[in-house]
Amino acid sequence: MSGRIVHFEVPFDDGDRVRSFYREAFGWKADEIPGMDYTSVVTGPVAESGMPSEPGYINGGMFKRSAGSPTSPVITIDVPSIDDALAKIESLGGKTVEPRTAVGEMGFAAYFSDTEGNTIGLWETAGG
Repeated sequence: MSGRIVHFEVPFDDGDRVRSFYREAFGWKADEIPGMDYTSVVTGPVAESGMPSEPGYINGGMFKRSAGSPTSPVITIDVPSIDDALAKIESLGGKTVEPRTAVGEMGFAAYFSDTEGNTIGLWETAGG
């Protein structure tokens, strides 16, 4: 289903500190992905596929804050086509922050800025 929130991201300055904080505060599973300054986050039960196995859970990630990256948490919205979504967003007054970028073989991601200056993510599943 398009338009649903499917992922979140939280920027960090200190990966060990942020992973420890969310593990202890909420019981999240937070695993560093070597060589990427990125942490995979699981907020609840998951199936073998890695997807949440119960309604109400959204998994996400944490990334190393850097110049040009978002400075606050980001929600990510599922769309059938990032290119089409960005064209519509721009026609409504939004702006592309980071264009469609491949994420391994899983799919594609992008960031846009809405009319209020909030950075939001987009996700397009590969082969979708």
